[in-house]
Amino acid sequence: MSFLFRLAARSAWNRRFTLGLMLLAIALSSAMLLGIERVRHEVRDGFSQSVSGTDLVVGARTSPVQLMLYAIFRIGGATNNMGWDSAQKLAKNPAVKWTIPLSLGDSHRGFPVLATNGNYFEHFHYGDGQALRLSEGRPFASVFETVIGAEVAQRLHYKLGDRIVLSHGMGSLHLTDHADKPFTVVGVLARTGTPVDRTVHIGLDAMEAIHLDWEGGAPMPGLSIAPALVKKFDLTPKTVTAVLVGLKNRAAVFGVQRDIADDNSEPLMAVLPGVALDELWQVVGVGENALLVVSGMVVIVGLAGLVSAILASLGERRRELAVLRSVGARPGDIFLLLALEGLAVMLAGVVLGVVLLTLALFALGPFLSAQFGVTLHPALPAAGELQLLLWTIVAGFVASLLPGLRAYRLSLADGLTPRI
Repeated sequence: MSFLFRLAARSAWNRRFTLGLMLLAIALSSAMLLGIERVRHEVRDGFSQSVSGTDLVVGARTSPVQLMLYAIFRIGGATNNMGWDSAQKLAKNPAVKWTIPLSLGDSHRGFPVLATNGNYFEHFHYGDGQALRLSEGRPFASVFETVIGAEVAQRLHYKLGDRIVLSHGMGSLHLTDHADKPFTVVGVLARTGTPVDRTVHIGLDAMEAIHLDWEGGAPMPGLSIAPALVKKFDLTPKTVTAVLVGLKNRAAVFGVQRDIADDNSEPLMAVLPGVALDELWQVVGVGENALLVVSGMVVIVGLAGLVSAILASLGERRRELAVLRSVGARPGDIFLLLALEGLAVMLAGVVLGVVLLTLALFALGPFLSAQFGVTLHPALPAAGELQLLLWTIVAGFVASLLPGLRAYRLSLADGLTPRI
């Protein structure tokens, strides 16, 4: 048997170019499969961690999913706002560590405008606890200054010092501009892969300032308050869309949630972000299923390539296999030899695929994070990924049995008889 394997090793070396191409194809398929799996998990984790470190999202009573849609993803609109007095009362709650008030309703060229305060840049976190970071500039400090997300800056080609005009309402058609009160871009946030990238940020006082001469959702005829005069007015907000809440002790979250629901001064609700986001993912998680389908197709294509390559090589190895039979190799030995060869190629290809993916993530990881907000860290395969790779190897081994069965059925005379 050892002599048989030595002959097979020499045969493999003589076919090193063909086997090398087969190995590369399996390695690329394995790297793609593992990469898609990591992207799939990253997409789901990024969705569920669009906001992290926030214990409660508080707003007017509606469905938890709707509250998360407009408070976190800036999609849709609130059925009702909550009063500023309620937001202040919430901030003074002894169990509350910090609050971030959010006010929505305006837009800029299709991108939502979010009014907030300095707590947003200090306490808002996403992902695995990552804080917001400015790629350039600084947070807004005066009324008509704005900080824009990375996608806004990229798609609209904005830079520091540019002046922009906000529009009243959400969407992109038939909106009225606040043309008399332009804003200056003073900061650009680093890409996060969350709705923050698509948001134009202004202060709560700025949201009040641009609506001083508006009434009922429309500008008041004959009245226009110049930007230089807005500070003479009280710019304290009357309402906000929602409030993000961080607690001193997370164990108190259910008690605070119950207190908010039982408060008779204003009908409010408090939502646990993680629970609501998991519920929302059940609705919008079609993309994950699509990635699962793609992963399956990658495996099928890789296995089909392996089987076809081995089958194609059988035609070239007819005489070689016949010689092995003539020196004493039994049909079962030939079958075992080809099966083990397929297993060895699969093992080597999968290991090479993991190495290639790791090297690619080392080289391209920072670029993917900066350009697309997709954070993929070079790391050894996790338990779930190892299981996936193991099943891939098993499937490859099973697929390699087909060429082995065909070789098993070839007669000695078939290999020694020259084809005309």
